[in-house]
Amino acid sequence: MAKAIHSMIRVLDEDRSVAFYQKAFGLTVADRIDFDGFTLVYLSNDETGFELELTINKGTTEPYDLGNGYGHLAVSVEDVAAEHARFEAAGLSPRKLVDFKHDGRSLAHFFFVQDPDGYEIEVLQRAGRFK
Repeated sequence: MAKAIHSMIRVLDEDRSVAFYQKAFGLTVADRIDFDGFTLVYLSNDETGFELELTINKGTTEPYDLGNGYGHLAVSVEDVAAEHARFEAAGLSPRKLVDFKHDGRSLAHFFFVQDPDGYEIEVLQRAGRFK
């Protein structure tokens, strides 16, 4: 059986992105591998073995075109309302909290935030299928 281990995104500014993911999600650098033309930075925390891989292409100065194929990365938290308030206090500009219903019952409670490169991240209440 396959095991998901990481997702990769391309970012312009390593320090800015590392600071955002640390402040927003408590992710810290697990590994950093420097090559001639690019650098790979793996971020993780104690909640899961899944990592976020940041790829920094040296010499790239223009924002990446995210296109219309990218959707979002999702994380779950114990208290989504508290996290929303923390994001607001930290100046991370979260969008509004949403109670998403299906057939009259709550399916998910979440908000979205964008990282410095425009990637969408969904922050979900840890419940139901979103553990």
